[in-house]
Amino acid sequence: MLIDTHCHLDAAEFDTDRDAVHAAALAAGVKQIVIPSVTVDGLNRLKICVARYPGCVAAYGIHPLYVMQANETDIATLAHWLRMENPIAVGEIGLDHFVTEIDYARQEWFFVEQLKLAKQFDLPVILHVRGAIDPILKQLRRFKLKGGIAHAFNGSRQQADEFIKLGFKLGFGGAMSYEGSTRIRELATTLPLESIVLETDAPDIPPVWLNRGRNTPAELPRMAALLAELRGLTLAEIATVTSANADSALPRLTG
Repeated sequence: MLIDTHCHLDAAEFDTDRDAVHAAALAAGVKQIVIPSVTVDGLNRLKICVARYPGCVAAYGIHPLYVMQANETDIATLAHWLRMENPIAVGEIGLDHFVTEIDYARQEWFFVEQLKLAKQFDLPVILHVRGAIDPILKQLRRFKLKGGIAHAFNGSRQQADEFIKLGFKLGFGGAMSYEGSTRIRELATTLPLESIVLETDAPDIPPVWLNRGRNTPAELPRMAALLAELRGLTLAEIATVTSANADSALPRLTG
């Protein structure tokens, strides 16, 4: 059985067939799906989603690409949800320096405030790290958190090693299916297997075989098979180790 450590099953892209998407994932052998929030306004929607679908669990946070529509009072609201709802992590949080039309100072303020909440509630974090790995590492060294997952990792080996030293696992998914993604494929092949977790980021980051179509959590077994091929291991070995890694990164997965 496999764990999808990052999937936005609550997204509008699944509104017409969410039941079928979830059923297909279970049938494919995906036993758990971690669903991180992106806005405070979506927290109740996410709560309903995880209550409806067996194996789904929630992380609560404000995504860095949504900070321009967030209010500073949302931090207090988020704190309330973390206190009352017992999520498995604070997420999806972080920084995104790939997109240029966002106030980076505002991004960093929301990131730091959410790191403070993770520290307060002794929770791991699910990190969005696109184009901003070094400033994220700087803040993680400052706060010394419980660990978590660097989602959709696309940094250098040196940066990967720094996350691992801080107790983080690194998320790999559809991006490693592209032959042109040489750095990601090299990392997926050579990093300690104990540092890797699997994810889809559905409906985003579709693997090459979907031809830019909508991604779903049912694609995770094929991504696991690809990782097994890259590393010269069996699918069963990949499933066992990556699931154990997810449990280690997110202890509340196992209760």
